[in-house]
Amino acid sequence: MVQQHLVILLVKLAVAASLASILTRSGRFQRMLMREERTLTQRVQMALVCAVIFGAGVATRVLTNNAYSAVDLGMEGSLVMGMLGGYVTGLLAGVVISLPAMVVKHELMSMVLFAAVGVMGGLLRDVAPDKEFLWNFTPFPDLAFWRLLRKRDLRRMAFSIACFVVILSAEGLRYALASLFQSRFLFSFEHEWRGEGGWLIVAIFAATLFATVLPIKVWNSNRNEKKLELQQMRLNEAKLAALSNQINPHFLFNTLNSIASLIRLNPEQARQVIYKLSKILRRLLRQQENLTTLGEELSFIDDYLGIEMVRFGDKLKFVKEIEPGTLAMLMPSMMLQPLIENSIRHGLSSKVEGGTIRVRSLMHGNKLQVYVEDDGVGIPEEKLASLFEQPGIGVNNVNERLKVLYGDNYRMWIDSRPGEGTSTCLEFPEQPSGSVVGVEFFVGSS
Repeated sequence: MVQQHLVILLVKLAVAASLASILTRSGRFQRMLMREERTLTQRVQMALVCAVIFGAGVATRVLTNNAYSAVDLGMEGSLVMGMLGGYVTGLLAGVVISLPAMVVKHELMSMVLFAAVGVMGGLLRDVAPDKEFLWNFTPFPDLAFWRLLRKRDLRRMAFSIACFVVILSAEGLRYALASLFQSRFLFSFEHEWRGEGGWLIVAIFAATLFATVLPIKVWNSNRNEKKLELQQMRLNEAKLAALSNQINPHFLFNTLNSIASLIRLNPEQARQVIYKLSKILRRLLRQQENLTTLGEELSFIDDYLGIEMVRFGDKLKFVKEIEPGTLAMLMPSMMLQPLIENSIRHGLSSKVEGGTIRVRSLMHGNKLQVYVEDDGVGIPEEKLASLFEQPGIGVNNVNERLKVLYGDNYRMWIDSRPGEGTSTCLEFPEQPSGSVVGVEFFVGSS
């Protein structure tokens, strides 16, 4: 019989962890956990969501005539709601959780107990040194006290003691009320198992302590995962913004030099260059999205190459071979400019006769492929093998952005032959934008 009681207490702990895990599957509940400050409506919603889960455990116990008493976590749930949500959440959760016991078995004192325990949890929340410390409370007193003693944090140590006292006092209150009313108006393990030995009472109090803390630990683990995901998402957004907004300082320096030369010789052309440069800078400043249509990206490249062609003249030619159906496909913004800049700086600038840059696009199954090709000097084989490992260059920039955006669902490869030229291909999933952006096709320099 004693072993059976111990098994019931162990099942109770397993049920506490299971119910907490069930609640974490709700996206709305996860958002509730992430907030430390909640409106009245949010506190009520939090109480009702948890009351449904913990109230179901109470209902199971009363409908089976206490056969499944291990699933009754009504008091623990009320206390946890008070600790995490405050007075209103704890009080309301306690009242709603107690309804099955009140209605079915007429356990009238269950509502009084659960509501009082919920308010006690709210009191703990109010006196906590900080709200985050509630999530870090541990049921192992020696570990908690030793850690705080080393830090000489007497306030947190006092609060940890208060948490132990409140949780154990809640179980003591249930025991006292059940003994006072002979379990007619309240269920209690202590009264059901009376005469089994004093050490079993200790086991019941310990089970209550762990059953209260387990949901907090499960939810805290989920909160930490969500915080890490949020931090990683923000880091990725910052990384994408930094990568996509990069524009080579040499380009700006050379452009300003070109404008300075043109002001006296050809003021109208200088005005056109300034206009194109302003469009480029305006796009960099207002850019909010990581994705754009291929048509919009090509329009940006037109402005960029329009400036470069002022410097290179007839030596630089630009050809576009674009499948019309690909113009409305989404691709990462500012993706082609670093590749074209590489073609100019490393492929064509050293050739006396200049050369041609060609941009091609096509659909390969459900993948969009975009090629940037030049007939420049090419890349030596030994350098080509380690091209993606060199930080600070356009190729590495593009590869890092694709990795952040698509994970493993993309391809980027470079083919190059010294003296013949280089071809870079980007391949990513098809993503129609829903609107086609027109681009004027031309061959040769604009």
